[in-house]
Amino acid sequence: MLAWYKKYMFFIGIFGQFVFYSQFYAIITNQSAKDVSLFGFMCGLLSVSSWMLYGIMIRDKPLIVANVVATIGAVLTVIAILIYR
Repeated sequence: MLAWYKKYMFFIGIFGQFVFYSQFYAIITNQSAKDVSLFGFMCGLLSVSSWMLYGIMIRDKPLIVANVVATIGAVLTVIAILIYR
């Protein structure tokens, strides 16, 4: 049961990080970040990059993979916000 749940959480950990990509897509598609909070996404970037580094330090593959996905998405979103402000 635990092995199955670990696989499930690995999937959820990655899937849940796609919120950054959906916002990035919306900004690029609309060519506007008018109502998007730069501060909020900077906080999100700080959070996921911190979790990524923690995962690296403790060598936890699900934490690393999920938060690498999230960090890339957060960086892209912050860049898009800065470009389309």
